[in-house]
Amino acid sequence: KNPKAKDLIPGGSSSGSAAAVAAGFADLALGSDTGGSIRNPASHCGVVGVKPSYGAVSRYGLMDLSMSLDQIGPFSTDVYGAELLLNVIKGHDEKDPTTFESSSTILENKKLKIKIGLSKDFEALCQDKKIVSLVRNAVEKVSKKEGWTILDSSLKHVKLAVAAYYPLCYVEFFSATRKFDGRKYGHKIEDVCGPEVLRRILGGGEISKAEYGGQYYRNSLKAAQLIKEDFNEAFKKVDAIITPTVPRLPHKVGSKITPE
Repeated sequence: KNPKAKDLIPGGSSSGSAAAVAAGFADLALGSDTGGSIRNPASHCGVVGVKPSYGAVSRYGLMDLSMSLDQIGPFSTDVYGAELLLNVIKGHDEKDPTTFESSSTILENKKLKIKIGLSKDFEALCQDKKIVSLVRNAVEKVSKKEGWTILDSSLKHVKLAVAAYYPLCYVEFFSATRKFDGRKYGHKIEDVCGPEVLRRILGGGEISKAEYGGQYYRNSLKAAQLIKEDFNEAFKKVDAIITPTVPRLPHKVGSKITPE
């Protein structure tokens, strides 16, 4: 249950960590984020959650969901705690060749003239327009107080994100689960997993089949590259892009939603 609203879900597959911090059971916690599994429960439970830049934190020891997207990150009740934990876990690890050394995330306490990006392309995907208004109003209020500048950030390919995510995630998850074949652990993963895990394994297997020639996976990689280029261009003009975390409010516990 969500400690901040017990009739609502805590959201996402790292929601145990978010709920533990929100309930005061722990000061800090770790989660893993592929497509929102830190950020969604952090938003739902009213705590701070960070998905770091890819490669900032080692994935060694993490069970893969989608190897090109997974990252480990912190939960805290405030930004300081998240920053503190991130500085402990980040950095190069010889066991993970994708990792790199990065400078400290801690900013000196001084007045910064920040340029904030707001994206109409991103906001168009938000189902609950009240959430968009709340975010915009908060940004405008803080920007006015701090003397920050607000600019529009074009993210024209972000509408492809969900369609690109699923082939990438399913194919990579299917690949990662082939080692759970029953020889070492006694059970083949397909025989003991839940319906959502099975759906992703079967979907990834279908997309991977030779007759598709990898076309869906390759097209998804191309779409991901277009989205990445949009962000790279946007960050040439702004220091941060502020968006809603989740496009709608949390579901009620026990409510029915379709996988689609």
